Amino acid sequence: MEGMQAYGAGKAGGAFDPVTFFQQPQTVVRIVSWLFSIVIFGCIANEGYINRPSEVEEYCIFNRNQNACNYGVFMGSMAFLCCVAFIALDVYFPQISSVKDRKKAVLADIGVSAFWSFMWFVGFCFLANQWQVTKLEDNPLKEGGDAARAAIAFSFFSIFTWAGQSFLAFQRYKLGADSALFSQEYTDPSQDAAGAPYTSFGGDDLESPGGGGGMQANSDGAFDGTGGYQRQDY
Repeated sequence: MEGMQAYGAGKAGGAFDPVTFFQQPQTVVRIVSWLFSIVIFGCIANEGYINRPSEVEEYCIFNRNQNACNYGVFMGSMAFLCCVAFIALDVYFPQISSVKDRKKAVLADIGVSAFWSFMWFVGFCFLANQWQVTKLEDNPLKEGGDAARAAIAFSFFSIFTWAGQSFLAFQRYKLGADSALFSQEYTDPSQDAAGAPYTSFGGDDLESPGGGGGMQANSDGAFDGTGGYQRQDY
């Protein structure tokens, strides 16, 4: 019974083991994605806005396109929150007793992770394109160049970390559930007993193949005492 699992987790009600939890592949990949989102958000928020020496107002380092910086900051912050939410779900997942609820959680993991992988692909292409067309005169001091390149690089890495999360969730979905341990429907045993037909086992309802007369005769002859004692050989 210890090896039986449903969608990658054992029977509900078990004790939480932090060591085992942090050794799980999906936990490791989520933490890596979480760190990447912090790097992207931090690089753009801290060093993603620059200005010319003669200007006061700061502009986005990516070709002065404010949408590029807004996209990177938004994606980094939302990916950070999404990673935290899924890590919390992974902690609570073994306590879910319903197979249907576990299935919904795994399917949500597959869909959300695939969506984020696609969005990071779009973000990588967008940031890389805007960085490529950035004019040198817009940043003569070359400030924030390393931060911009780091944001682009970790956006590229995030494509694969989120795709990996979706793949691992799909592997958990393929495991399915052990029907011997988990049941999707619960039926009250008292209702089953009440609905089952009652069968009488009285001797009046039994009939021998040869008719009831033969059995009655054999029964009478067995106890009339005329046959005497018969020795039984063992």
